Amino acid sequence: MRVPEHLWDQVQVEADVSDRHVDIVEVRPAWDGVGERTRFPISRLRYTKSTGMLAIYWRDRNLKFHEYKRTRPAKSVKALLDYIDSGAEPIFSG
Repeated sequence: MRVPEHLWDQVQVEADVSDRHVDIVEVRPAWDGVGERTRFPISRLRYTKSTGMLAIYWRDRNLKFHEYKRTRPAKSVKALLDYIDSGAEPIFSG
C-alpha cells in the first residue's frame, strides 16, 4: 500500500502478525485529533500449513476478509507484498 508523500508524516502502514496470518493495517491520527490513533485493516496474508502457501485476502465494509482471486497464492511473502504495493488493484489502497 502506497501512502501519498504529502501524508507521510500522518499515515503509517504496519503489520499485525499472528500464527496464521499477517494483517496489513493503515494507522492514522484520531479524526478529531483527540485520543488513540485509528487502525484500519487493509488486507491480510493468510498462511495455509498443508500447502505452505500464502494467499491475499481483502476486507469488505463489514470487516470480513475474503480471498482475493486475481492473483495466485505464493510461498513468498515478498511476492504478495510486491503485488499489493504495485497499485495494480485499487482495493488495497485503503
